[in-house]
Amino acid sequence: MEGLRVFKKYPATFWIANGMELFERWAWYGFYMLLANYLTKSTDVGALGFSQVEKSWIMSVGTAILYLLPIITGAIADRYGYKKMLIVAFSVYIIGFLTFPFVKSFEAVFASYLILAIGGALFKPIITATISKTTNDETSSVGFGIYYMMVNIGAFIGPLVALQYSEESYKTVFYLSAFFIALNFIMLFFFKEPEREKASGSFAYSLKKIFKNIFTALSDLKFIVFLIFIAGFWSMYYQLFYTLPVFIEQWVDTHSLYNFVNDVWPWLAKNIGSADGTIAAEYITNMDAMYIIMLQILVSTFIMKWKPLNAMITGFFVCAIGMALTLYTNNVFFIIGAILIFGLGEMAGSPKITEYIGKIAPKDKVALYMGCGFLPVAGGNILAGYISGGVYQRMSDKFSLLQKDMTLRGINMPEVTSNFTKTDFYNRAGELLNMNQSELTSYLWNTYNPQNIWMVLLAIGVTAVLGLFIYDRLWIRKTN
Repeated sequence: MEGLRVFKKYPATFWIANGMELFERWAWYGFYMLLANYLTKSTDVGALGFSQVEKSWIMSVGTAILYLLPIITGAIADRYGYKKMLIVAFSVYIIGFLTFPFVKSFEAVFASYLILAIGGALFKPIITATISKTTNDETSSVGFGIYYMMVNIGAFIGPLVALQYSEESYKTVFYLSAFFIALNFIMLFFFKEPEREKASGSFAYSLKKIFKNIFTALSDLKFIVFLIFIAGFWSMYYQLFYTLPVFIEQWVDTHSLYNFVNDVWPWLAKNIGSADGTIAAEYITNMDAMYIIMLQILVSTFIMKWKPLNAMITGFFVCAIGMALTLYTNNVFFIIGAILIFGLGEMAGSPKITEYIGKIAPKDKVALYMGCGFLPVAGGNILAGYISGGVYQRMSDKFSLLQKDMTLRGINMPEVTSNFTKTDFYNRAGELLNMNQSELTSYLWNTYNPQNIWMVLLAIGVTAVLGLFIYDRLWIRKTN
C-alpha cells in the first residue's frame, strides 16, 4: 500500500514526460540498433555498402555530439521554455528520420545523422530536468527508477518492431521512428510546463556562465581522472551497437538458433526468423535490453550496500569479460551467454556512475558535476568508433579480409560499385575459389582469426578497471 501511495504523489506532467521518453527511445533504438548493418551491408539488400571506417565516423562523431550538445540545449530550454523546445526537438527528429532513407552518399548520411543527434540533444536535458522538477526527496528514487524503466522498455521494443519490417525495406524502419516521435506531439498537448528559474541576462551571458562553470568542474583533477576511466567503460558499451551486430552478421551462422527456437516455440521462430531460416543479428544484440528489464532490480538489490566505486570496478570488469567473449567465437549460443555476462556487469556498474558523481561533487555544484557526466559518454563514443572502424576493418571485417586474400592470391577483382555490389564480390570470390559462401566464411575465419579483436576490447576494459582500482586505493581512500 505504501508503494501505491508514492505513485499517487507524482503529478500528471511526470507521467507525460515518461511517456515521451518511452516513445522517443522506441523511435531512437528502433533504427539505432540496425544502423551499423544498414550503413555497411551490401546495397542490393537496401543498405548503403559503406566501409567500417565510414560507419564509425557517422555513428561515433554523431553520437558524441548528441551527448555534448545538452550543455547548450539545456540552457536554451531553460531560457525559452520546455514546451517550445520539445516542439522543435520533435520536428527536428521527424525531419531527420524522413530524410535518412533518401540520402546515399557518406556526406549526406552524416548530415542526416547529425540532424537526428541535434533532435536528441534538444530532447534529452528537458526530460531529465522535468523528472527532476516533478519529484522530491521522497519520490525521486522511485521516480528515476520509473524513468530508467521507460528507457529500457523503449530500447527493447523499438528494435523488435523495426526488425519486423527491415527485411521488406529499411525505409520503413525510418518511417516507423518518425511515426513514434510524432506520437509525442499528442503527449505534448497534455504537457504542463514545470516551474523553472527564469534565466537572467543575455543568452550569450548564460552560455559564458555555463562554460565557466564547466571549466571550474573540470579543474578538479580527481573528477577528471574519474571521467577518463569511465570513458573506457562507455567505449566497451557502444560496441553493442557499433561492432557486435556487424560481427554477428558477417561471421555467425544463426541457423542453429532458429532451429532451436522453432523446436521450442514455432510461433516465435516464424515471427523473428528470416525466410532462409536464420535470425537477424539485431535480435541477438537486443537481448542486452531484455536482460536489463528482467534482472536490473535483482542486481541493484544485490549490490545495494556496495560502495559505488567497488560496484563500478566489479561491474566494469564483468563487462570487459562479457564484451570480449561476444567477439571470441562464432557460436551463437555462446554469444547469447556472453551478452548476459556483459549485461550483468552493466547493471552493476552503470547506475553507480551517477551515484558516485553525486557523492564526490561539492554540495553546491552537484548539478554542474552531473552535467559533466555526459562528457565520458561522448569520449567513449569516439574511442568506440575508432575500434569499430579502423581497428575492426583491419582485424575483423569480412569484406576487407576477403579483399586482402584475393590480392595476396594475385586475383584482380572488380571495384565495388552500384552495379557490382559487396554481394557480387562475395559470390565472384566464392566461384573463383571453388567455395560456397559458408565454406568461404569458414576459410576466412580460420585463416585470419577475426575473433582476435576480443583482445583489444578486453585490454581497454581491464585498463579502465585497473585505473579505477588504483584511483580508489591510492587517491580516494588516502584522502578520505
